[in-house]
Amino acid sequence: MLNRYDRSPMADEAEVKYLDGDFRVVRPGAFVRCAVTGVPIPLEELKYWSVELQEPYASPEAVLRRHHPQRAR
Repeated sequence: MLNRYDRSPMADEAEVKYLDGDFRVVRPGAFVRCAVTGVPIPLEELKYWSVELQEPYASPEAVLRRHHPQRAR
């Protein structure tokens, strides 16, 4: 039986380098956190990020809130 306190490194938050059209995992993990909402984003579902700001977003709405806060209301 596994100790329920044992954690796989893949269950942790990943460190990611955001590139144009791709990203590179610097430290392995299962997810990153949206820079706007704080919700976890599984790496296999990560679609939106800023290369300039080096931050991920959970949705197009989060991108809009970060880059155009006056329009996102």
